[in-house]
Formats: sequence, C-alpha cells, structure tokens
Amino acid sequence: MQYTIYHHKAQYYETDQMGIIHHSNYIRWFEEARVDLMEQIGFGYKKMEECGIGSPVLSVSCRYKSMTRFFDEVIILPKVETYTGVKLSLSYSVLDAVTRELRAEGESSHCFLNQQGRPISLKKVLPDIHALFSSLTGTCLEGLDLATI
Repeated sequence: MQYTIYHHKAQYYETDQMGIIHHSNYIRWFEEARVDLMEQIGFGYKKMEECGIGSPVLSVSCRYKSMTRFFDEVIILPKVETYTGVKLSLSYSVLDAVTRELRAEGESSHCFLNQQGRPISLKKVLPDIHALFSSLTGTCLEGLDLATI
C-alpha cells in the first residue's frame, strides 16, 4: 500500500478579512496530516486510545512562506524527524497542490502517556509500533510503500 498524500481544499471559513487563510489554520492542517499519517500506518488515534495511550502536543511552530487563499488546494507532507520511544517530533511542508510552491512549514512534538498521564515508552509497551516509528524516522513519505516498513 502506497502512502497517500494528504490533500486539503481551503475553505471560506478558514479565511481572514483579507481573503487569505488565517494563520491558525495551518496548525490544524498539521494535525489533520498527522492524524491521517497515523491512520495510514495502522496506529490511528482511535487505536492508540483503545490501547490506553494518549499523545499530547508538547510544542508546535509554523513559518509562513506564501499566501493560501479560499479554494486553493494544498498538500501537507508530514515527516517523522525524531522518535525516542517516549517522544515523537514531526515536520510539515504545506505545498500548493498544483505548483508545489511552499506555503508554510513547521514542526510539532508529542509524547506518549498512559491513562494516568505518566510518560510511557512504546518500545516497552508496543514494540511493533515502536519499530514502525523507528523505521519512519527521517524518511520522506511521498511515494513510500507502507508495506515495506
């Protein structure tokens, strides 16, 4: 199964008074792409929560490169930058779906917690998922055959 690039069509309600996408929406788009990636690799948030694991955001940042307007279609490419078993950091590139012009880029970092809110190591509690994240670290996902990881 090939990794499917996450597409988003900019909606009217996401625009500001100047007719461009409000800066806060890019953070939401990062989350949409991250949730989609997790689902595609078989460890979506529903499954994670069924395993008694939460993954809060520790930090998020975004740098805006060019404007996105209503009805523009963008692709969001997440990339696992670092993974320790307890913490996960991703980068994101938001590109125009047609021209591939860079619209924004950013990062988010997360940790894994048990139901009591204590940090856990996926290496210990879910070694298969740990191996999955380890294999994705530093890998460009565009065109990646997920069956090979």
